Amino acid sequence: MQALMLLLWAGALLGPGSCQDNAGSLEDSPAPDTTGVPVEEEDPFFKVPVNKLAAAISNFGYDLYRVRSSLSPTANVLLSPLSVATALSALSLGAEQRTESTIHRALYYDLISNPDIHGTYKELLAAVTAPQKNFKSASRIIFERKLRIKSSFVAPLEKSYGTRPRILTGNSRLDLQEVNNWVQAQMKGKIARSTREIPSEISILLLGVAYFKGQWVTKFDPRKTSLEDFHLDEERTVRVPMMSDPKAILRYGLDSDLSCKIAQLPLTGSMSIIFFLPLKVTQNLTMIEESLTSEFIHDIDRELKTIQAVLTIPKLKLSYEGEVTKSLQEMKLQSLFDSPDFTKITGKPIKLTQVEHRGGFEWNEDGASTAPSTGLQPARLTFPLDYHLNQPFIFVLRDTDTGALLFIGKILDPRGI
Repeated sequence: MQALMLLLWAGALLGPGSCQDNAGSLEDSPAPDTTGVPVEEEDPFFKVPVNKLAAAISNFGYDLYRVRSSLSPTANVLLSPLSVATALSALSLGAEQRTESTIHRALYYDLISNPDIHGTYKELLAAVTAPQKNFKSASRIIFERKLRIKSSFVAPLEKSYGTRPRILTGNSRLDLQEVNNWVQAQMKGKIARSTREIPSEISILLLGVAYFKGQWVTKFDPRKTSLEDFHLDEERTVRVPMMSDPKAILRYGLDSDLSCKIAQLPLTGSMSIIFFLPLKVTQNLTMIEESLTSEFIHDIDRELKTIQAVLTIPKLKLSYEGEVTKSLQEMKLQSLFDSPDFTKITGKPIKLTQVEHRGGFEWNEDGASTAPSTGLQPARLTFPLDYHLNQPFIFVLRDTDTGALLFIGKILDPRGI
């Protein structure tokens, strides 16, 4: 069981060596979601249908991230699981019971009682893509050429997910151009056009795209941004642009079980980024990754304490384009690629062939204000605290209003994916 150990005692922040003696264990979070532990019913936050749905698909997102990360142990990972979850949830509208259950279990729908999952999903998408969020997400289902699709599938798809399926022409150049045009329109030109050809043997292709450019509640002073060392490991360092704030107001905690320092920075639009920074550059990130669930992140959001710290953080501009097909196949979804039942879509046997993801993510010094909010009163510290993201770390972009996981990243080298 995870226990978030916050080092605040008698008005002073204590060093890591003191935590076992003086820091109390705060509320235990549930075990990792791989055990099938349901969302905490007693927490009023999760009683709101949109929040409960957000928790379910976010737990799918943490599962997907873990598999993706294990497949790329030495590379950066950037993922917007919501866009993939949306495509899968939309596809389930065309699935008969056996196949629908397979998708719903992966999305943790089997742990929530909601007679109108798809209607609630529409509310969630509207909430997290509101203009002030600076977050764009879209999904699309693409079918093989000459497929006859039932109108009884298209109508609810359009109603709940605001999208229509696309039928391939069979001309790979024209099909790629059409998909790129759709992505450009959805993402307002923020994601580069793909050069990856659409395979000719596609039966069902799912496409999820997302883009985020964060705006901090308190902006960084560009004059304080400079080239600093980022420690890739004990021996290797690279020089990257690091933003700094000697008097940053942030929310902080130290988890002694995970041996990491956790910080949360607020973004405009009721968004926040939570950082997980290992105490040692050589530390394996797997234990932190295994702890990530909607419930654990929600507990962190409640328990972190507001402090003032010397903060440095790399400027970040990352993009990803590729498949998450293999990751999904390892998440008990293999049957979708073998012999699924999509007879609600068409009378012809079809199956999932490929799942593509495109994502763009960036932050720089931009912020809404040059001064911290007067409503934030940091705890008094007996000595200055430093929080330097100058070594491999994990970040979670979370919508505060719904608790939805919007982006997650493993940053081993901030120079790029």
